[in-house]
Formats: sequence, C-alpha cells, structure tokens
Amino acid sequence: MTADAGSLPGKAARSSGSGSVTAKRSFGSRLVEGVSGGIVRVFLVLVGLFWLVPTIGLLLSSLRSPEDIAASGWWKVFTEPSRITFDSYSKLLQNEDITSSLLNTVWITVPATVLVVVIGSLAGYAFAWMEFPGRDWWFLGVVGLLVVPVQVALIPIAELFGAIGVFGSVLGVVLFHVGFGLPFAVFLLRNFFAEIPRELLEAARLDGAGELRLFFRVVMPLGAPAIAALGIFQFLWVWNDLLVALIFSDSGSQPITVALQTQVRQFGNNIDVLAPGAFISMVVPLVVFFAFQRQFVSGVMAGAVK
Repeated sequence: MTADAGSLPGKAARSSGSGSVTAKRSFGSRLVEGVSGGIVRVFLVLVGLFWLVPTIGLLLSSLRSPEDIAASGWWKVFTEPSRITFDSYSKLLQNEDITSSLLNTVWITVPATVLVVVIGSLAGYAFAWMEFPGRDWWFLGVVGLLVVPVQVALIPIAELFGAIGVFGSVLGVVLFHVGFGLPFAVFLLRNFFAEIPRELLEAARLDGAGELRLFFRVVMPLGAPAIAALGIFQFLWVWNDLLVALIFSDSGSQPITVALQTQVRQFGNNIDVLAPGAFISMVVPLVVFFAFQRQFVSGVMAGAVK
C-alpha cells in the first residue's frame, strides 16, 4: 500500500507534465493556425481589391466630366466628390448605337447560353446513360472538336452563313457561338452525369419513369452545379466576345463590344460615352459571376471529392 501510494505522486507528476506539454503544443498550433489564416485572409482581400481596381477606376471615370478626365486621374474623385456627375450616362442613353448594341448583346448572349445549356445537357445525358450505335466514337468526335480553333472556322462558316442568308444577323452570331460552345458543354456534362449512381436511375426506371422524365426529374436536379458552371462560362464568353461579333455582325446587329470598338476608332476623344458604356459592359458579367459564384464553385469542384 505504501509503495503504491508513493508511486502515485510520480505518476500524477508525469501525467500533469505530459498534459502541460500537450496543452502548450495545442496552444501553439492554434496560434500558428490563427496567424496563418489571418495572413491568408488579408492577402486574399488585397488580391481581390487589386483585381477590382480597373473596374472601380472605370466607374469613377464614368462619373466625371470629360474635362476632369483630361485634367487628372480618376482618384481625384476622393478629394473632389462634389464634381461627380451622371451626365455621361445621360449621353449614353441618348446614343442610339450604344443602346441598340446593348440590346443586341442581350439577344445574342441569352439564346446562345440557353441553347448550349439545353442541348449540351440532353447530349451529355445521352452519351452518359443511353445506348446507341457508335456512342463512344461519336463522343470521341465531340472531344476532337474541342481542339479546333475558332480562327480556323471563321472563313468557311462565313461563306456558309452567306449562302443561307444569316451572315450579318443576330441569328448568325448566335449559331456560331452555339456551334463552338456545344463540344465543351457535352464533354463537361457527360462526365458529370456519368458520376450519378446507376442504382438511382434504375430505381427511377422501375417506378415507370421514361427517359425524358428521368432526365428532368432526376438528372437535371443532380446536375444543377455543373449546369450552372457551364452557363456562367458560356455567358461570359459570349458577352465579352469581340472577334466573332466583329466578323459575323453588321451595323444593325453588332453587340456592345463592337460598338465600343467603333466608337474608339471614329471618336477617339469621346470618353464621356466610352467610359459608362465600357463600365456597363464590364459590370454585367461581374454581377452574373458573383450572383452564381456558389453554383460555379460547386460545378468546378464536382467530382473532385467522392
């Protein structure tokens, strides 16, 4: 009893010593993690602010008069906020070329995005879960189209559109974007749909669901993140496009990118129209991206973690 009692203090000391070491290590690790996390957050905030500097500068420039823009930089707004004016936006709304080009941009971007998402979803489901002759070879052909540069197809498709009478129209620009957006859409959605558990689809078929009902009731809800990511990619690509619109549109169907480029070429000092027009052209994709950023991240990371 005495030996056992005498050994208890030593054990308690050793236990308390090891506990103190563990406590010190856990506190240090927490401190390092907290400091590193704070540094990372600050760094990311600075990167985000640095990335937004051109947009902020363009916005502030659009709120200044042409004389102030020519005299000083946009940062002078912070020292002279009373000189902010919305006259540039009033002139923008009175410029028929800019306003009509904004409407044309919407008419081009929305159908091109919706068609790519719908057709790509249907084709991706077919390649993933439907059996038909030559399915794998057809899919390899779709993948092969991903490496075809846009520049290679400009002249042949321009001649084709001219023969069928859609060259220089909104329809021609939409068809070009749909044609070149579908290979990536089919490739992305097919790989995502293929990860859906087969048992889930078979259970739906046993309940009497046909292919269309299965697609809209089961596959589409599960594939919402990938579909949202695809829609954002397609929207940004079409909205910011200049090359295709410059070739396949005319003065009556040109989008905002071509209209701004024309304004720069014809009226190099027309900054009171260019600044607000460029800001609107820039801010719309930013709003779309930030509005759907959660779905975008989920779609990009889809399939990375099982």
